[in-house]
Amino acid sequence: MKVKKAMHKGVVWVSPDTPLMEIAQKMQNEDIGAVPVGENDRLVGMVTDRDIVCRGVAAGRDLSKMTARDVMSKGITWCTDESDIEKALELMEKHRIRRLPVIDGNKRMVGILSLGDISHAVNRELTCNMVKAVSAHH
Repeated sequence: MKVKKAMHKGVVWVSPDTPLMEIAQKMQNEDIGAVPVGENDRLVGMVTDRDIVCRGVAAGRDLSKMTARDVMSKGITWCTDESDIEKALELMEKHRIRRLPVIDGNKRMVGILSLGDISHAVNRELTCNMVKAVSAHH
């Protein structure tokens, strides 16, 4: 199966200067746990709900003054929409990530592949193995 059959389509991204409160509201409104960050038409990071908590709240910082750049995870792992889902799963397992940005042949982000997407697309055994792998303690 190709990634494009399982991924969430229609992903939007934010700039590194987007206020953290705006990102958190987007997460709440769209019921999502991660927002890609782009700059100069390139994917440069990802802000997850965990990033906001660990790098903002737990650090005691003033969230009203923070931006995506302050908390984002840098260094993006991605796959293409034409990748086999097994290859995407290997990437997620290797990097212990729960959400994988998906780009098309024109290098445009077209979706995100999440653990939830995988659970609906592959068999139960593969899903269980995947969840164990990405959830393992570092």
